Amino acid sequence: MVAEKLVGAALWQSSSGGFGWLGIAPLLLIFAVFYFLLILPQQRRQKKWQAMLDTLKTGDKVVTSGGLRGTIFAMKDDAITLRVPPDNLKLEVTKASIVSVTTAAEETTK
Repeated sequence: MVAEKLVGAALWQSSSGGFGWLGIAPLLLIFAVFYFLLILPQQRRQKKWQAMLDTLKTGDKVVTSGGLRGTIFAMKDDAITLRVPPDNLKLEVTKASIVSVTTAAEETTK
């Protein structure tokens, strides 16, 4: 009698393998939430920043990650020479350190 119950329990457990996807569903849901809330916006931000770097030209006013504000004086492949006021100091910074481009409209409101 006890052996029949053990065999019956073993058969029931092995036949319940069809519900294995329910164990994976929360992990898939968590991955989907992370993708749409963290990964996708970061990829969009990266593409936008890369497009901004590709459109830089001499004469643009930029801000670096270190907080320097200046005007692009010259450009190389991976470096930019900035002219920083008030003494027209020329500094060479990496292109990747450029955070934003300041437009003329932003300059007039300050």
